[in-house]
Amino acid sequence: MGYLDELNESQSVAVKNIYGPTMVIAGAGSGKTRVLTYRIAHMIREGIDPFNIMALTFTNKAAREMTERIAEIVGNGEARNITMGTFHSVFSRILRYNADRLGYPSNFTIYDTQDTKSLLKDIIKGFNLDDKAYKPSSVYGRISSAKNNLISPEAYIGNPDIQMEDNMSKRPEIGRIYQAYANRCKNAGAMDFDDLLYQTNVLLRDFPDVLNYYQQKFKYILVDEYQDTNYAQYLIVKKLAAVYENICVVGDDAQSIYSFRGANIQNILNFKKDYPDFKLYKLEQNYRSTKNIVEAANGVIARNKDQIKKTVWTDNTQGEKLHVIRTLTDNEEGKVITNKIYDKSRGSGLSYNDFAILYRTNKQSRSFEESLRKLNIPYKIYGGLSFYQRKEIKDLLAYFRLTANQHDEEALKRVINYPKRGIGKTSFQNVIIAANQYGVSPWDVISNFAQYPVSVNTGARNRMIDFVTMIKSFSAQLDKLDAYSLAKEIAKTSGILKELHTDKDKGPEEVERYQNIEELLSGIKAFVEGQPENESKALSEFMLDVALLTDADEDKGEDRNHVTLMTIHSSKGLEFPHVYLVGLEENLFPSQMALNSRSELEEERRLFYVAVTRAKETCTLSYATSRFQWGNLITSEPSRFIDEIEPEFLHHETPDRGRGRSLSGGRANFDRPFTGGLNKSFSSPSLKPVSKASSSASKGSSDLDIKVGYNVEHDRFGKGKIIKLLGEGADKKAIIMFPRHGSKTVLLRFANLKVLEN
Repeated sequence: MGYLDELNESQSVAVKNIYGPTMVIAGAGSGKTRVLTYRIAHMIREGIDPFNIMALTFTNKAAREMTERIAEIVGNGEARNITMGTFHSVFSRILRYNADRLGYPSNFTIYDTQDTKSLLKDIIKGFNLDDKAYKPSSVYGRISSAKNNLISPEAYIGNPDIQMEDNMSKRPEIGRIYQAYANRCKNAGAMDFDDLLYQTNVLLRDFPDVLNYYQQKFKYILVDEYQDTNYAQYLIVKKLAAVYENICVVGDDAQSIYSFRGANIQNILNFKKDYPDFKLYKLEQNYRSTKNIVEAANGVIARNKDQIKKTVWTDNTQGEKLHVIRTLTDNEEGKVITNKIYDKSRGSGLSYNDFAILYRTNKQSRSFEESLRKLNIPYKIYGGLSFYQRKEIKDLLAYFRLTANQHDEEALKRVINYPKRGIGKTSFQNVIIAANQYGVSPWDVISNFAQYPVSVNTGARNRMIDFVTMIKSFSAQLDKLDAYSLAKEIAKTSGILKELHTDKDKGPEEVERYQNIEELLSGIKAFVEGQPENESKALSEFMLDVALLTDADEDKGEDRNHVTLMTIHSSKGLEFPHVYLVGLEENLFPSQMALNSRSELEEERRLFYVAVTRAKETCTLSYATSRFQWGNLITSEPSRFIDEIEPEFLHHETPDRGRGRSLSGGRANFDRPFTGGLNKSFSSPSLKPVSKASSSASKGSSDLDIKVGYNVEHDRFGKGKIIKLLGEGADKKAIIMFPRHGSKTVLLRFANLKVLEN
């Protein structure tokens, strides 16, 4: 058994003991995925039927990689017989087999967040409610929380405590919105992501024969990242494992950081209460990071009270101490960190892929983006707009969804008049009103006007009938053509390809949209060619894969040479040789919103632990003593998490704010554009030479000979003209009119203005 020789002693014990309730606590970088993968392979080698194994992960990518590794050990055929995937993908397939029990079609649509918010917006408008009090995103969050706690619309409305909370928040109608939303989804034959868990619980609760079938089928259950499970996930797993109790959960309580998504750390902390005779294995050897990084992180996380005690250690080198950088402003923080990346990459020949900048909130990326662009350093932000959320992609996917499920209201709303076919908003709104009155879907109305009278003029009515005919023609080919052939037919016949086709009048944005459609069709072709012979190649199958993509399944671009920028939450599960953890200030990290209780603060500390342990070789911590928030400059204090690291693991440094070295020499001058060694376009001949005093960022722009009418350039707002000066000395301010941003008042000592030729 050569694969067992690749494991250390702790890993090997966890892999070999395959029966009974088991919890594997895996410290950061300790080989968790390897243990989970090899445990499944070992189970099959020991004679367990792979058809009886269910393994649940949090990303499709993790499931694919594990399946590939298992296939290398036991063979591709056996590996494919395992039920492996995300909670949502596995349970969505169970729901499709049993949808009729719950009153849904087997080809139900899966609504994404955008679909849900669109439907909620429509309901809120229909109830004539204030959309400022009832923001779709806030209402969605409330409904999502209810579903994750298995609270039905009826139970929600009937619960006096919940109603009191909604009344206190001045949103007493959320229960009515929840009920209407559930009804509209059911009429549309649609479930949202939360429904995939909620409805699975309903299925297992209300149909004992179904529960018994899956208990007998899945005699062995493995759960990855168990610390991230919510109540609904916990309950499903507990029910399925109740008969045989061959359940293995793997995770790390120190990396539980998703409570805002409903994750409950108590699930992993209380595992021993659910299974008193469980076996506990700890993976404590870190293979990723240096000793300094591991021990610094250990010292911080040890302060949490709610945890399963373990001692993470490493045989790796001691490595550098964690660098701590204090900057004056958030803009300077961006420049300092960017210069360090530039210097380090030049000095050691490292790839830009080796660097990651991690922050607590997405908005912090701005200063780093600006500085990276000025140095012509390629970068990519993760957590931005997904490929599948782009308008042109969503439009074509809506046609695909309608082809599979004509009652999909959100898909119908999206494309009933795209490309434009003369069906106005008022006409279709009347259709929706009629559908709600009759308790049917809008498709029922437009496909049978005789049965459902509605106020729509003859022209619009005929065009809707033509639309129905077109969609029915697509649907008729759903089981005859493979996904690529049908997708291409839909893109062409619907008019989308013609709408987006480039010609001499089209700009670069239109060209990109057309290319995105091409890319989607190419992806569908790859899906068809990659499907095994005995598995479906239908468009509906492809749509199921797309609907169940998670954030972590987006291409991380590891093969491209760029600096990575992302939130700490997005970085979980990743690693980088050199990590820059920025914005370490009180009320930013830890977040001001997380200081109301010990449990909230402990989650922030776990988030810090996750961030530090992403680093393999070096970890740099930075903070600014002042930061712009909502247009105001506020003073900041360094994060308590810096103080919680033992001093022996830290090296404090102060950036050189003088002229510094040129690009060729190392650290650059923070106060002027770079002009050497990279790109001629960085030079700026229009800059007016200033006094030596003004070349120091610490003295700012207040020492400049600035007058009303002067043209200046600001780091954030670009070029503008001074229209008024206020105050004297250190408190001197300027009101500047910026063409793109309007009038802004800036404090000159922090503004770092550049005076242009006047």
